[in-house]
Amino acid sequence: MNTLVDDAKQHGSAVGLEVDKITINGGKPLRGRIELKGAKNLVTKAMVAAILGDTPSVLKDVPNISDVRIVRGLLEVHGVTVTEGEEPGELVLDPSGVAQAHMADIDAHAGSSRIPILFCGPLLHRLGEAFIPDLGGCRIGDRPIDYHLEVLRNFGAIVEKLPSGIRMSAPNGLKGAKVELPYPSVGATEQVLLTATLADGITELTGAAIEPEIMDLINILQKMGAIITVDTDRVIRIEGVDRLSGYRHRALFDRNEAASWAAAALATEGDIFVGGARQAEMLTFLNVFRKVGGAFDIAEDGIRFFHPGGELSSTIIETDVHPGFMTDWQQPLVIALTKAKGVSIVHETVYEQRFGFVDALVEMGAKIDVHKECLTGKPCRFGQRNFKHSAVISGPAKLTGADIEVPDLRGGFSHLIAALTAEGRSTVSNVGIIARGYENFIGKLELLGADFELEG
Repeated sequence: MNTLVDDAKQHGSAVGLEVDKITINGGKPLRGRIELKGAKNLVTKAMVAAILGDTPSVLKDVPNISDVRIVRGLLEVHGVTVTEGEEPGELVLDPSGVAQAHMADIDAHAGSSRIPILFCGPLLHRLGEAFIPDLGGCRIGDRPIDYHLEVLRNFGAIVEKLPSGIRMSAPNGLKGAKVELPYPSVGATEQVLLTATLADGITELTGAAIEPEIMDLINILQKMGAIITVDTDRVIRIEGVDRLSGYRHRALFDRNEAASWAAAALATEGDIFVGGARQAEMLTFLNVFRKVGGAFDIAEDGIRFFHPGGELSSTIIETDVHPGFMTDWQQPLVIALTKAKGVSIVHETVYEQRFGFVDALVEMGAKIDVHKECLTGKPCRFGQRNFKHSAVISGPAKLTGADIEVPDLRGGFSHLIAALTAEGRSTVSNVGIIARGYENFIGKLELLGADFELEG
């Protein structure tokens, strides 16, 4: 069976979504209010951090998404007790019974997720060894785990590659290290933070990622007892401590989901209030949203995104690490750019194969060409590597309904927006993949007045 279809069904069924397809009658503006929970890119790492504590942790605003279910399963097979808390979206994580898991159990729960690699540092501290299976993830480019393995070696871990996966051990414990990242990778930065807090000595990380989700993970680790200093030049210093306790924390909101619904409001000429969204973490997105022709109102409890009428404007976007324009923001916004007058350029500098989703848009009538060159004039690390990483979008273009297959998480949500925008009926399959990062997206579409039907 098709691996992509298998992944979609696995992610969907993890959160109770038993359908594989959604048929959408497009052309209707989305209007209403939806509420956000915690950020996928923070919550899953915060759950792993609970292993480091010697008392239970409490995490609030946890979304019901399949990536959370995967991490919960992985924690449980490693002996961590995970229970529902007092309020909706609250988890209590008790690591007192942490133990080594069988490779088959890890593989069964992880599926195509790459989250097991982040278990390694905490498990090496608690148990002296760790195992991980072959790792997958969204098909949007190369996300090598070599950075992670090299980081762990720097701390003194011994890495053995086996036919069934990778075994790591630390017979002499983990020691603080100097780590320099060639690129400010979020995953590698998380690996250093989760490994260095209990390592013996001082760790200095140069070239670190400083995304809001990274800073919130640092907040959590500090609550647990870690000593972490963040400098202005992407240098993070961690002084190892002897023990960490559990934490109580309400997760940062999901700015990627907020931007996705904002793009949906703009593309469908709608009006969506995104409860829980905050201005500070979305500053760069809001600037671009306004340049394109979108409007927004900031409130204490969220942000209203709407199409104010009139033509949308073309623009030039270059994705980058924080505080730049996030790579996860460009795919949903591309749909709105197909309706903008003129020529827009999106230069992707974070993932080299993130434009696979545009093929379906072209079939629907979008005028998009993808190029190997760095078209914004600023060279990036993909410019000489033969990757199609710049998109030219000519508009306005009229989209018509089509049959679409979801390729990855953000691309999949972008396809939903395209179907909602298009004239006529569209059938979007493999929608379970969207459940990886969007809680109850079907229910939210209903709240916003979308016209659709679910199919098995």
